[in-house]
Amino acid sequence: MKTLERLAMILAGCTLFALVAITIGGVIMRYFFNSPWHWTEEMSGLLMVWIVFLGMAVAERQESNLTISFLTDAMRPQLAALVNLIMCVLSVALLLYMAWLGWQLAGGAKFRLTQILKVSWYWVYLAVPIGACLTALFTLPQIKRNLCHLLGRQGVTTP
Repeated sequence: MKTLERLAMILAGCTLFALVAITIGGVIMRYFFNSPWHWTEEMSGLLMVWIVFLGMAVAERQESNLTISFLTDAMRPQLAALVNLIMCVLSVALLLYMAWLGWQLAGGAKFRLTQILKVSWYWVYLAVPIGACLTALFTLPQIKRNLCHLLGRQGVTTP
């Protein structure tokens, strides 16, 4: 699991770096050399899709996704653990459904190409099932932790 987490972080970081480098390069070429790269806008959009879905998985693993917890903060610890468990299970179910739909979308777009780069949309849409599956996988430790809390096993921790 640590290797998968590290791989997701590295891929998200490299994708973000590529987006920033391409954007800076495009600006320099356009305004300083008066020779714009016509493919930078399309590439930026394609990379942004991957950044969002890989970033979603990394944020889930680090438990840094945005949460509004004022309701569960006001509950008794047992009830809060139950509510969190239910929300995590529902999240995993929704993520797996989203992955399945994303896989179908990617499969249906194999032969459609982007306008400028002529890249198959399959590679862009593949970010959806990969990101959703990784996020679902990274949610499992929270499910385990909430289950252990409900069962009274306080000493059990997950990395």
